[in-house]
Amino acid sequence: MQDAVQGSQPRGYTLPVFAVASARAALHHLLGIPLEKEGGRLAIAVQAELPSPEAWICIPVEQVAALEKATALAITRSDPGPHLDLTRDTPVWAWARLEDRDPEDPPLILEAGEGLGRCTDGSPAIYAYARRLFEINLLPRIPPDCRLRVRIILPEGKLLAERTSNAAFGVLEGLALLGTRAEVEPSSSVESLEQARQELQQKLEQHKHLTFCVGSHGQQVALRQGIPVDHILLVANWIGPLLVEAALRGAESIHLVGYHGKLIKLAGGIFTTSSHVADARLEILAAALIRCGGTAEQARQVLELRTVDAAVHYLEGLGWAAPVMQKLAHQILERATAYVRKYASRSPSLQVTLFDRQGQICAQAGIPESDHSD
Repeated sequence: MQDAVQGSQPRGYTLPVFAVASARAALHHLLGIPLEKEGGRLAIAVQAELPSPEAWICIPVEQVAALEKATALAITRSDPGPHLDLTRDTPVWAWARLEDRDPEDPPLILEAGEGLGRCTDGSPAIYAYARRLFEINLLPRIPPDCRLRVRIILPEGKLLAERTSNAAFGVLEGLALLGTRAEVEPSSSVESLEQARQELQQKLEQHKHLTFCVGSHGQQVALRQGIPVDHILLVANWIGPLLVEAALRGAESIHLVGYHGKLIKLAGGIFTTSSHVADARLEILAAALIRCGGTAEQARQVLELRTVDAAVHYLEGLGWAAPVMQKLAHQILERATAYVRKYASRSPSLQVTLFDRQGQICAQAGIPESDHSD
């Protein structure tokens, strides 16, 4: 089946689409339904709930094979298209088994295999949109007297999860199948900047106080702090341009809320925070440690570590984590204020909140004492 929503521009799809494609390919193999051929390769058509009456897309299938009489494994490979995404080219496996079903049993069971994260209650980190995709693509094909058990496996998931803040929001041991749509939302593209600018302008027509949240995790922290949802703007990687835009359009205050492993880039003067643009987080941490009184050897150890989380854990062992994070929060405030004044010739009142991998606030700056909360 040709991609019914294919246009002239290359498209990229979110991780749930590839997980569902693998599961659907494995089920088709079990049922003896041949896969499509697309450009000489095996492919599977997936209904993706895109805003189109013909909402089917065609996903290449790398491999599919029976393991036992009622068990099969299929593999696709994540492709976010032209967008920047850490899951690019990661293999997505689906192990599927047809089982006898009692009438009271659910027809579909989804499990987390290696590399797919689990929530704190042990359930697989498969969120609402992904679950809907599994249901609409698999349930119509499951024989009436059978139950389909699907286990999603991401061989590179644990390693990739170290580069995210998933653990801050209860996703453990791997990546999550999340998102609200099939197509990748280009957080680092010019289109995403324009979309954010339009939303910023709309919000400023209603009020002059904004909260910039770096990603949905930042939004969750802001909401827990009692910040009204209509004050919140998701800024992705475009923090600098949107700070200037807000100042030019008359914002009176801006509160920056973000995971420390992302927002600390501002302390080094990096205001477009995509890792594909610049990444000096360990260097920024090491410099902050020196400013707080740490030794050169301790700073060198920070620079030897692979991730910000490992560096923060090391600083916690030294007793330096809290003062270093507080130093960084104040440095972000100073750098952001200077950045806005440079390009907008004025500056709204700025505030900064950093949170850790557990979603707990670890440092704040510019917050009036009466506004501090746990």
